Amino acid sequence: MVSMKDISVRCGVSVATISKALNDHTDIGEDTRLHIKKVAKEMGYFPNSSARALKTNRTFNLGVLFADESNSGLTHDYFANVLDSFKVTAEEQGYDITFLNCNKKRKNKMSYLEHSMYRGLDGVVIACVDFYDPEVVELIESKLPVVTIDHLFNNRIAIMSDNVKGMRDLVQYVYDQGHRKIAYIHGADSAVTKSRLASFYKTTEELGLTIPEEYMKEVAYRDTVQAGIKTEELLALKNPPTCILYADDFSALGGMNVIKLKELHIPEDVSIAGYDGINIANLLEPKLTTIKQDTKTMGKTAAEKLISLIEKPKSTIVQPITIEGTLVEGKSVRSI
Repeated sequence: MVSMKDISVRCGVSVATISKALNDHTDIGEDTRLHIKKVAKEMGYFPNSSARALKTNRTFNLGVLFADESNSGLTHDYFANVLDSFKVTAEEQGYDITFLNCNKKRKNKMSYLEHSMYRGLDGVVIACVDFYDPEVVELIESKLPVVTIDHLFNNRIAIMSDNVKGMRDLVQYVYDQGHRKIAYIHGADSAVTKSRLASFYKTTEELGLTIPEEYMKEVAYRDTVQAGIKTEELLALKNPPTCILYADDFSALGGMNVIKLKELHIPEDVSIAGYDGINIANLLEPKLTTIKQDTKTMGKTAAEKLISLIEKPKSTIVQPITIEGTLVEGKSVRSI
């Protein structure tokens, strides 16, 4: 491995001068700095991350804690897009990414905090986990810089999708199309679900609608099978809904399959709408009406705020940040 001492011998200058040139110090000449960098590159020099960590007390390594209940991993379109944007932004600012081990059956099991300390992580972003897991709470309550996505903790920065406005916009749109019998197959209990449910009830109340209890169904997010079963239950009602809202676009796909198996047509016989705006929503026939979440801005903001917590801890304001989504008018909601 090429060292700075090797470069100093080749260039005929001190190791201190080599260090200054490679770290872009301004107290050496521009020609000297460029020459040293050129020689270093030719010799195959790479800075040692361990040495940099000792010098700066930072590893320039960010952790990602991500484990959804459906075990879809990075095939989970919504969170995969958020984390991809997070990764791109972090790498642009010189940081590497390490995924924390979420396998509960792993050998030599360490807690999330222990794993973070073992890896020497400068900070962690947390998304799509059981936020009430004692290990997650331990990490949240530690001194390690942390940013959460779609879940709010006291004294922590949270990047939140505007679920209240998103659901309000969706219900208002369906109402404006003439629908009054609106069902909602919502997700399982979580902070996101609570926000969307509250917004659904508040918006329908303001619009003067009364939603029967049998119109409200619960399924796990991304569960196409259960979403299909609940759709069948709604369609079998004596007074079925004219429009069904789903917890996410994948759930809507499950409902769509059941509707078509019953030889019903979307939106002529029943209208549907999803949530998230994942790529598959554009490929469905008919094109799905949905709320497209701004995953790029969410991931970018999460990375910027986490790095700010690490580099400027005294001046970084700790507060929740809400990112608005956009209503995508597909062809799955008919005008009555």
